[in-house]
Amino acid sequence: MAVKAQTTPQQATRAPSREGSPWTGLWAVVAKEMADHLTSARMRILEILIVLTAVGTVYVAVRNLREVAAQDRFLFLRLFTTGQEPLPAFVGFLGFLIPLIAIALAFDSVNGEFSRRTMSRVLAQPIYRDALLLGKFLAGLFTLALVLTAIWLLIIGMGLVGLGVPPSGEEVARILLFLVAAVFYGGVWLALAQVFSVQFRSPATAAMAAIAVWLFFTVFWNILADLLAQLIAPVQVGFAEEVLRQVQVSQNLSRLSPNTLYSEAMLALLQPTVRSVGLLLPSQMDRAVLGAPLPVGQSLLLIWPQLTGLIAGTILLFALAYVLFQRQEVRA
Repeated sequence: MAVKAQTTPQQATRAPSREGSPWTGLWAVVAKEMADHLTSARMRILEILIVLTAVGTVYVAVRNLREVAAQDRFLFLRLFTTGQEPLPAFVGFLGFLIPLIAIALAFDSVNGEFSRRTMSRVLAQPIYRDALLLGKFLAGLFTLALVLTAIWLLIIGMGLVGLGVPPSGEEVARILLFLVAAVFYGGVWLALAQVFSVQFRSPATAAMAAIAVWLFFTVFWNILADLLAQLIAPVQVGFAEEVLRQVQVSQNLSRLSPNTLYSEAMLALLQPTVRSVGLLLPSQMDRAVLGAPLPVGQSLLLIWPQLTGLIAGTILLFALAYVLFQRQEVRA
């Protein structure tokens, strides 16, 4: 005769929750992490830095663009790309600031729980590892998107006040696409910082590793890509085909860097007259009107490989962090 096992009331109430979906508790983690990000002193400092940067660069751009407000068709796009010494254009500042924001949001996302000795307590709740890691990543990505959207609206508002003309529908579409590309550019660095946060138990080590990778791709990768292209496709005789092949190899290698993908995407989106983000041969200019802007759809097709590369990089790096996190042992 079978004997039915006795269960305590606590076991009876907790067992069903652990048998549910592995994403149970995901949005609770997202909400909690976003609240922590948005109220932290670290985030306040970064927000002040970005706002000051945006106000300074846009003020300079508005002052320079007032004289051509009636003649320029894409006036609002030039708010993002116009600079004046010693200030660069705003998109140049974003290429520098977005990785720092993303790294600051994620470098202690996992190892911070270990250092505070709260990881085992969190996982003792009806929250799976899958939901915890994905929730932390989504919270960082949503926070980054929220900050960039606020800056986007700030620039549009300053442009309306300073220039006195509204943006066209095409300009709004291009700036929205620019915002999406900037978010996924930050997503790559966010996922990279999370990989180091899982791999290293020290938050300081994880932060230094992520910053070192960012500096490598920012400063050294283009130089290394040129050197590798000379080894892979050397110019032996000096024919045009050999030079062209070496340049193409160098460009393909440089596109392994998220910085290059971001720069090319911004170039095509915010400058509608750009017809190529690589080499532009005379045969490609056949029947093309010089200086004529491309439609939004054509510019999007032009940078589709760059956008796909940023999204794929984000997914692959998060998958690496997921595998590493699943292999770790969480002790009470």
